[in-house]
Amino acid sequence: MTAAEHDNNAGLSPAAQVTITGRNVEVPEHFQERVNSKLAKIEKLDPTLTFFNVELKHERNPRREAHAESIQITATGKGHLARAEAKEDSFYAALEAAVDKLERSLRKVKVRREISRSGHRAPKSTGQVAAELATEAAEAREAAPGKYDVDPYEGQFDDFEPGQVVRSKLHPNTPMSVDDALSEMELVGHDFYLFIDEETQRPSVVYRRHAFDYGLIALAPEGEVEAAE
Repeated sequence: MTAAEHDNNAGLSPAAQVTITGRNVEVPEHFQERVNSKLAKIEKLDPTLTFFNVELKHERNPRREAHAESIQITATGKGHLARAEAKEDSFYAALEAAVDKLERSLRKVKVRREISRSGHRAPKSTGQVAAELATEAAEAREAAPGKYDVDPYEGQFDDFEPGQVVRSKLHPNTPMSVDDALSEMELVGHDFYLFIDEETQRPSVVYRRHAFDYGLIALAPEGEVEAAE
C-alpha cells in the first residue's frame, strides 16, 4: 500500500460492530485503525455483515517463527458466517493475507448467488467466470501455505496421543439447498460442508474435487443405495 492509499484509507471503519482481541499480545491503536480500514472495504462486498471478530495470536514456538503471528477474522451476517485465517512473520502481513482470503470467499459466493438468482444464466460469460476463478485459485495457492505445511492444532494441546478426537462441534440442522451449502462452504473456507438437503431431507455433504468441481454425498437406506448402484 502506498502512502497516498494509506492516507485515503485512514479513519475508515465499517458500520458493523468490530471486536479485536489478542492472545499473548497487546493490540496497539494504530493496528486497530488498520484493521478497521480493511474491514470497511470487506463490508462493501456484503452489506448484510453485522459483526466482525478479529483475533490475534502470537506463537511462542521459535520453530514457527516464520508463521509466528496469526490472525483469524470471523464475519457474521444475516444467516451466514465467513471466516479466514492467516499465519505470517508479522501481524501486518497476516492481516493482508487473511483479508485477501475473506475477500475471495465473499466474491465467489456473490457470483454464485448472482448465477442462482438468474436461473443459472450467468450475468457474465462462462469464459469470464472461469478466468476469474482460475486467477483466484492461482492467487490462493501463492498466498497460502500448502495443505500439509501447517498443523491447525499446533500449540492447542500440550500432551495428547495421536488418533484421538480433539474437537467436536454442533451445527444447526436447518434444511438448505445444495447451492446454499456450497456457498456456506466457501464462506467458512472449508473443503466440505455437512447439511440437510431440503429437497431430499437427507443428511448430505458437499466437498471440493479437482479444479472447480464439487462432489455430493448423501445418506440413504441400504436398499435404495443397492438399487442405485
